Amino acid sequence: MKFVSNVFLYILLSAIAVIMVFPFLWMVINSFNSEENIFRIPPTLIPDKLFKKNMFENYVVVLRDYNFLRYALNSFIVATSAALGQIFTCSLAGFAFARMNFRGKNLIFSLLLMTMMVPVQVTIIPEFLLMMKLGWLDTFLPLIVPSFLVGSFGTFMYKEFFENVPKDLEDAAAIDGAGPFKMFFFVFFPLAKVQTVTLFIIAFMNNWNDLLRPVLYISSEKLMTITMALTQFQSEYEARWNYLLTGGVVAILPLLIVYMLLQRYVVEGMAHTGLKG
Repeated sequence: MKFVSNVFLYILLSAIAVIMVFPFLWMVINSFNSEENIFRIPPTLIPDKLFKKNMFENYVVVLRDYNFLRYALNSFIVATSAALGQIFTCSLAGFAFARMNFRGKNLIFSLLLMTMMVPVQVTIIPEFLLMMKLGWLDTFLPLIVPSFLVGSFGTFMYKEFFENVPKDLEDAAAIDGAGPFKMFFFVFFPLAKVQTVTLFIIAFMNNWNDLLRPVLYISSEKLMTITMALTQFQSEYEARWNYLLTGGVVAILPLLIVYMLLQRYVVEGMAHTGLKG
């Protein structure tokens, strides 16, 4: 009976995995197709450029003629800066809420958590007016600073972790003469490897995939992000699907690379969760 249930479970999980992977697989397959073959009837899963001389023609056009390497670099700068900024501010805030006592702490933390329910579209107009007054339009600053300073999820995650750190570590650091900042940077923050890597992945992906702020704030072609670059292949009446799908593959690859490089730290941290007393 257990064998049958395990077989059924694996079949179900395999079916779900195929459903989840198929859209990406379809995009990769069509990145080696000509535009005509994408809409071929009946459809085929075998690209017409596969293993031919012009197999990588779509990628060459997207990377060279549409300057996707430059746009990917812009997105990397924005996403990395915003993610590192969130780690810095959220970890400090989480430590303050978890281990320090000050007036109105619970009220301030509750108000911070309430911001998680406010969509960015609600605040984007006053934010735009603020960025215009600061003279930050057509720079990377409006893409980085709001994400740098707003991190309710990351603050909550760090707070929950720091609250569970044994009091003995804090007392030992205090006996050694460590102040709040030294205690944070040398005792608490090094323990939060899992939280740091998790927040970096989430913040990096969110900022890499963001389209609203780049469209509003960026007007120079040299500062365009990769999500903005994908709109080049769409017009009011038509779309260059072979280039759009190829650009989509190029846009997703950095996210996959970042996740594959960092997932082992998350798994390692989860496997060793807990502190020895």
